[in-house]
Amino acid sequence: MSDDVKPVMTDLADVAALVEVAPDSTVSRTVLKADGARLVLFSFDAGQELTEHTAAVPVLLQALDGEFTITADGRTVALVPGGVIHLGARLPHAVVAAVPSRLLLTMLDPRQS
Repeated sequence: MSDDVKPVMTDLADVAALVEVAPDSTVSRTVLKADGARLVLFSFDAGQELTEHTAAVPVLLQALDGEFTITADGRTVALVPGGVIHLGARLPHAVVAAVPSRLLLTMLDPRQS
């Protein structure tokens, strides 16, 4: 690290409050871009989904509230608050909300700054 670049600390006190669940919709909002990571907050109404897709970098999925069904790597698992799922780069996956829910997606990319 060069002398002119200083480490920083960024905090988000209540991430879930940054996006509301909208009727019959999926909403996403980037809430943080930082060295090595990007946080994207999603809200889903019940039954809303992200059909199978991939991410170019590894990701972490965390349910902030509600309940999700995550399908990847030949498995389907429930994701509830307190749980974390790691998906490797380019792994096809799908997300379905069982009830109105919010999901925090952390994109891990050491090249991002």
